[in-house]
Amino acid sequence: ISLLSSNPSFLPVLQKDPREALVIAVTTRAIFKLEEEHQLYLEKGKEEYTRHQLANQDKPLPPGTAFAFIQAAQYVNKKILESNPAEKGLFDILVLSNNSPESGVRIINSAKHYGLEISKFCFVSDEDSTQYLKSHGVKLFLSADRTDVCSALQRGVSAALVFQQEVQAPSTPLRVVFDGDAVLFSDETDQVFREQGLEGALRYERAMEAVPMGEGPLKAFAMHLGKMRKKFQQETSPIRTYLVTARSGRDMGVRALKTLREWGLAIDEAFFMDGAPKGPILSQIQPHIFFDDGLHNIHGAQDVGVPSAWVP
Repeated sequence: ISLLSSNPSFLPVLQKDPREALVIAVTTRAIFKLEEEHQLYLEKGKEEYTRHQLANQDKPLPPGTAFAFIQAAQYVNKKILESNPAEKGLFDILVLSNNSPESGVRIINSAKHYGLEISKFCFVSDEDSTQYLKSHGVKLFLSADRTDVCSALQRGVSAALVFQQEVQAPSTPLRVVFDGDAVLFSDETDQVFREQGLEGALRYERAMEAVPMGEGPLKAFAMHLGKMRKKFQQETSPIRTYLVTARSGRDMGVRALKTLREWGLAIDEAFFMDGAPKGPILSQIQPHIFFDDGLHNIHGAQDVGVPSAWVP
């Protein structure tokens, strides 16, 4: 479905090549605020929900947690095409929904209302929507449903659970913050910590300092983002990436930095918090999205109004 409107200034969305694009799939509850509608679905069933959506199909849904992230991705596309109109390495946004096609009209109309450059919508009713992620070449999946996120991760797709919250839309450029262990990196050191405590984890890190860490669930997405970022000089890039980790810089920072170097993944800024709360630094960065595997860090980010996504 190409988004067209009676407004002559609304142009068809540029079609992207999924083989070269960075495809991001978002669910309707991740990109729009649908909590009241979802509650209606849970309490009164699918038919009443569908009737509500049809009756309100021309009423735009309020922006959700991932909305600003998608807008910023759209800004990145604009800057890339200004630099090279033939460039194919763009963000491509796909809306993946368990809505029925008939109740999906409101979703499409809402995207059109906000001028979102989205042309791909998949309405699959009660089916497991994550089965379609691989066929679309999805590199990141954002959902408000934990079961869907876990299913996507099991299918080998980078995925995170979006928590619905009130957020202020940050300004551009696109800013993405990653936690380290169990997000960018594997959870190997976390496992040692759980089994042997802090001293055991420190000994393990010292012994393994020259050995790159394993891949975490969001490594693939971060690498694609890094590839896109390399199209620009650092000072003019519309993308900024951050590592904000609970690791101690003195005792555990070197291995993390060596791993990023080994991967060829350039990060704009890295913060080794040594277990300190992440909320204050996130409030300063004001990212469009923050990925972490610790719910306490997610809640801390929410407390300062930062859009957050949990990697279970």
